[in-house]
Amino acid sequence: MPRMVLIFCCLFAPLRGNAQNPDIGLLRRINLDRNRNLDRPMELISDSEYAIGVGMPVSVCLAAWIRRDGRLLEKGVNMSLAMVLNTAQTWVLKRAINRPRPAASYPDIQTFESSAWHSFPSGHTSNAFVAATSLSLNFRKWYVVVPAYAWAGAVGYSRLHLGAHYPTDVVAGALVGAGSAFATYHVNRWLKRRFVQQYTPPGGI
Repeated sequence: MPRMVLIFCCLFAPLRGNAQNPDIGLLRRINLDRNRNLDRPMELISDSEYAIGVGMPVSVCLAAWIRRDGRLLEKGVNMSLAMVLNTAQTWVLKRAINRPRPAASYPDIQTFESSAWHSFPSGHTSNAFVAATSLSLNFRKWYVVVPAYAWAGAVGYSRLHLGAHYPTDVVAGALVGAGSAFATYHVNRWLKRRFVQQYTPPGGI
């Protein structure tokens, strides 16, 4: 995690200065020219991030407990750990980069939120993408993957529509979220091969 934080700080620290101009240009086109009839739906999509993002791993763990299904529990725990890793990385990056929200620097941006600091990366987007990626890795069916990423993408877009983040905040959030899910999933697989299978007798446990 420290290496990822250092990379993000080096790559995106200039965004606090003049390099922000392309970002604000795209945000203005999305935010100021938006269809205002979609404001409330976009708020609902944005707000769904926490309920769905946290609800999915909890639901999988609960279903595994009810069914006494060890493999399903493993998937639920893996998804939960990915969420924890993502939350930690997003928290560190937000405070390390300390980027103001768009409306704090550009009063013409019409925002629906009062928070002025810690814009980069987008926490809503990172949570949505860690949930979508974890779900897709653990349940590899098209009817799981497509809706999961469609929802995560909608959450990311809603943050622009609502004037809460710059486009680079959303892109970074998606990368942090997806990266956290991939890292957790593959580390879990490596640990399982390295330790569980190594100490399992030929006849099983």
